[in-house]
Amino acid sequence: MSEKNILAGRAAVVSGGSRGIGRAVVELLCDLGAGVVVNGRDTDAVEETVAAVTASGGSATAVVGPADDESVAAALVDECVSAFGRLDALINCAGAAEPQGSSILTISPQEFDHLIGAHLGTTFHTCRAAARVMADQGHGAIVNTGSVAFLGSYGGTGYPAGKGAVNGLTVAIAAELKGRGVRANVVCPGARTRLSTGPEYEKHIRRLRERGMLDEMTMRASLDSPPPEFVAPIYAYLVSDLSRDVTGQIFVAAGGFVGEFVRPTPRVLGYRDHHDAGPWSVQDLHTMIADTATG
Repeated sequence: MSEKNILAGRAAVVSGGSRGIGRAVVELLCDLGAGVVVNGRDTDAVEETVAAVTASGGSATAVVGPADDESVAAALVDECVSAFGRLDALINCAGAAEPQGSSILTISPQEFDHLIGAHLGTTFHTCRAAARVMADQGHGAIVNTGSVAFLGSYGGTGYPAGKGAVNGLTVAIAAELKGRGVRANVVCPGARTRLSTGPEYEKHIRRLRERGMLDEMTMRASLDSPPPEFVAPIYAYLVSDLSRDVTGQIFVAAGGFVGEFVRPTPRVLGYRDHHDAGPWSVQDLHTMIADTATG
């Protein structure tokens, strides 16, 4: 089978599929032969995406609404099975930007809850609905969208917290469902979208550099992101049979760069058998940790 038909006969759901990275993913999946349920909050944007894809010979249908709503998440899965007779893949690209200049000192509880819902809530509800179908049929691929912002380098609160939670939930899903033939991975993309362009965004990135949170190279890369078409292929790869042995991984894709995060493992700072010794003293812990911190 040629790459052009690598997803022929497959069916996928893409949340956040009407704009930015999500739309690029929808267009590529359809170009590779898949039928796609396109989801987004904006009716006009969703319908325009579906119309453009079908006009180009692709197969797509629409479900409008917030995917962090349980009923909408269920409707996405139901529509995929109804329209295409199957569900092979779920890709979550839906999200929301952190308010400009937001920090733990300024964000409201309502803003924080909105960000957690947009990222973790969407992932939970859609994965919960899709995983049941996939586990029963014995196959399926889930790709969730994370962000390198979970490391804290870009500041913020709900955005990095939500993305970090997406990572944890995805690797847990991967471990739990591996024996049922269901795979789950994360992509942390870098691409130019409406959330990563404009004067306010550029000001935010330069301010982070001035505060020492971003190095020069990361700042320049953040200000010169490639279009979404550069990251869409890794999503397509991860729902194809070529990646049948890939699960529980967190990838980074930005322009020509592709990488993966190595699973964190604890480094031993000190050890003694609790059967033979009492708890570490505060001074003991200070000595161990301070020596490590000062390198």
